[in-house]
Amino acid sequence: MIRVITANTEELKEKAFAIRREVFVVEQKVSTRDEFDEFEATSTHFVALDENEQPVGAARWRRTEKGIKLERFAVKANQRGKQIGSKLVEAVIADIRSKEGSGQYLYLHAQLTAVPLYEKFGFEKKGDQFSECDILHYLMFKVS
Repeated sequence: MIRVITANTEELKEKAFAIRREVFVVEQKVSTRDEFDEFEATSTHFVALDENEQPVGAARWRRTEKGIKLERFAVKANQRGKQIGSKLVEAVIADIRSKEGSGQYLYLHAQLTAVPLYEKFGFEKKGDQFSECDILHYLMFKVS
């Protein structure tokens, strides 16, 4: 049983950061400098925990000038295909609605392989593919 919780302690935040290091820095070769940015302190972080309280996924959201940006969705390689990404998206959207209300402009930069996941939640592609950290992405958006 997977549960997604807000990483509201340093211990939980570190679990989320460990997933991001494993997926983005080690697996996808994103530089640590690009992965961990000046928005860590102002973002709301999430961690997905398995039945043994081990971290298996992470995500965050933050308010920007353009709206609310969902980002840093990551699931451990050996845990993919188990709906953990969907649980993370659900939890993040629910948290945004509870804190910010509905009618918010939500957007994200989706890696190509994750586009179908976000489309399931009503996100639409906007514009052309672009490269971020040498990984192809689409800008996707929806109004919550």
